[in-house]
Amino acid sequence: MSITNTQYIVTGAAGFIGSAVVWGLNRRGIDDILIVDHLGESEKWKNLRALRYADYMEKDDFLRELAANGLPSKAKVVIHLGACSSTTQLDASYLVHNNFEYTKLLATLCTARGARFIYASSAATYGAGEQGYSDALDGIPELRPLNMYGYSKQMFDLWAIRNGLVNAIAGMKFTNVFGPNERHKGPMRSMVCRAFEQIRDTGTVKLFKSCRPEYADGEQKRDFVYVKDIVEMILFLLDRPDLCGIYNAGSGLAETWNDLVSAVFDAMGKPRRIEYIDMPEILKGKYQYYTCADMTKLRSAGFTGGRTPLAEAVADYVRGYLLPDKYLGDEPSN
Repeated sequence: MSITNTQYIVTGAAGFIGSAVVWGLNRRGIDDILIVDHLGESEKWKNLRALRYADYMEKDDFLRELAANGLPSKAKVVIHLGACSSTTQLDASYLVHNNFEYTKLLATLCTARGARFIYASSAATYGAGEQGYSDALDGIPELRPLNMYGYSKQMFDLWAIRNGLVNAIAGMKFTNVFGPNERHKGPMRSMVCRAFEQIRDTGTVKLFKSCRPEYADGEQKRDFVYVKDIVEMILFLLDRPDLCGIYNAGSGLAETWNDLVSAVFDAMGKPRRIEYIDMPEILKGKYQYYTCADMTKLRSAGFTGGRTPLAEAVADYVRGYLLPDKYLGDEPSN
């Protein structure tokens, strides 16, 4: 099986953010896309049903063809979102192979050919935030991720900097992304999706108690960002091949878990009922109590969108997709 000779390649394209990017490209009239993923036994194939693309390829077949023959001649853009995103994955060797080595191969091939390469880093690289949340390149070596997933992303960021590729590619440090097409992610679904299910089934949402006295229960803060805003950021970088480096991709605001789930209750028209439960031992010491992306670099580059207010984004997700059981692409075209 050979790689289809398309202009666009999106890896992880059946996944959450990947399928959203294909949706965004489709809305521009672009369907000359090779989508790459590993479908396995999950239901993420449902994310593909309403999307338009030229061909599908399993990740292992894609990697074998890349190693043997390189990129297809027509390829001008690779948006690399394929990765294991589980923050509780303990197999470090698997994460190195899947998240680090895979990205190195694609970045090397793209830069050698002059193809645009945009890849997913992660805000998990910031760890507990001791060094802040600036995406300035000189601060990246000082970051200390709290889990191996975050470190696998940090490994590539550092490799790209050391080898000079960071000046020819664009990386994006995603924060807490939520939105349609994430239901296949199991325990890694956003709290919006899980809260919706809990409210639907029990009328109550469970949140972790705080283990730090400076944070009340449910008042831990994260930078929550709607997946449609993330797509807008990625397409902005796609339109600006002159913009290289590593960029934060978030809302630029820190909001609480209580704020988030309250927005879900409101979107569903249900009374707010929150129960606080003990944090699992596996998360203690690896849990981020505060994240807030510094969006200065991307906005200084000219990006003006991508900040849908939390309540508005949650309402769009809940009412437009979760309640009617729809996926991106099922909605009427604008």
